[in-house]
Amino acid sequence: MKRGYSRCSTNETKQDIGRQVRELKAAGAEVVYMEYEHGDAKVKSQQAQMFADAEAGDTILVLEVPRLARSTQQLCEIIEIIREKRLRLVILGSITLDCREGKADPMSEAFLQMAGVFSQLELAMIRSRVRSGMANAKAKGKRIGRPQVGKEDIPANFLRHYPAFKSGTLNVSELARVCDLSRTTVYKYIELLER
Repeated sequence: MKRGYSRCSTNETKQDIGRQVRELKAAGAEVVYMEYEHGDAKVKSQQAQMFADAEAGDTILVLEVPRLARSTQQLCEIIEIIREKRLRLVILGSITLDCREGKADPMSEAFLQMAGVFSQLELAMIRSRVRSGMANAKAKGKRIGRPQVGKEDIPANFLRHYPAFKSGTLNVSELARVCDLSRTTVYKYIELLER
């Protein structure tokens, strides 16, 4: 079976994962696992599910190495899973690591690991530029971070459903879902109202 893996760092309202899904399906993926998680996150639930579902002889399709992992250590752990489960990993248009016979071609494995090093380097450079830009903005007197929120900024939709939360009809997760907010934002609004 051919299993595709697609990942974006932020949620579906900020990044479109559809391009990855379309290209993976065009390459023959019978099922595509979609994940919204940072590349260097230790836990990627959909990726873990994909490897749990994969059986010996299956092919894992990914568009590029950074979609799979942004950490060299995590990529090496993935290579080990590929080897142990006797899978084939195809980075479309790039590297194929075929472990269906229980071992990998050393050159393919080395190239994959090198791609992982560059992926991790790219992430480190992005983070460095962001930190530098924030420090520069702060030095110029700009306020860094999200603006302060007061009770007057709480949306009407939240205030409409808040009594149901207070009465125990809705829990925090349900309140977040009906208001289309993150749990973190819900906790912030609750704290503002209960001060």
